Amino acid sequence: MVRGFRYTPYNDVDALKRLVEEINETPEEDAKAGRKRGLAAIMLEPLQGEGGIRPGTLEFFATARKLCDENGALLICDEVQVGMGRSGTLWGHQQLNIEPDVFTSAKALGGGVPIGAMMARGAAADVFGPGDHASTYGGNPLACAAGLAVAEYFSEHDVLSNVQERGQQLSAGLEKIATRYPSVLGEVRGWGLLKGVVIKEDAGCTAAELVGDAMKEGLLLVAAGPSVVRFVPPLIVNNEEIDEALVRFEKAIEKRVASTSSSP
Repeated sequence: MVRGFRYTPYNDVDALKRLVEEINETPEEDAKAGRKRGLAAIMLEPLQGEGGIRPGTLEFFATARKLCDENGALLICDEVQVGMGRSGTLWGHQQLNIEPDVFTSAKALGGGVPIGAMMARGAAADVFGPGDHASTYGGNPLACAAGLAVAEYFSEHDVLSNVQERGQQLSAGLEKIATRYPSVLGEVRGWGLLKGVVIKEDAGCTAAELVGDAMKEGLLLVAAGPSVVRFVPPLIVNNEEIDEALVRFEKAIEKRVASTSSSP
């Protein structure tokens, strides 16, 4: 991050309030130099992806919105991973009943073609003029054509309903597997078709190792930190494919448990 960013624990309302209070206090050396410090923006993921598939809470995001309004600051949401329908709503922040001043999008926006975009409203939309900011993955003709094709598909097909239904199916299946292997799997969390299952500390394996086991069964998953296995199937995945993924995931766990129990 550029100079001036400070970090706060995710979903910790009190910690966020304390940090904003601290930021709004100008250090003595800055005051002597005629500078004043204050909150410029709060930037958050509606759901932390690399941080372990942790959805934001309504209270945390309502507090962030309120603090920004009170301090004349911008609320910025990173929708690169959770946006474009992945959460079951078009944008992740719609799960949290807030409206950001700025949010970013990429990845699924181009359906696999590199693209990046930033949306802004109000005063935040008047900051950049034509030519002020360049982007390698910005508005080139190929990227824009891909983005328009994705938008057209969303408009003509009920993608979000499929994400919601298949997401519920995936959660229910993972929770059943977790009950059968309580020594390995913990909480199942996430939104839509961005789900994570926690690997317990005493499971005898890491998330990355279990991802490797699943790959041997023909199932592609990805770790989200050292202790969460992440499921990010295509938004158009069907019922049978989810069932097959669950069968293969359970087979990978079964083999891991058997090998661990047979080790001397």
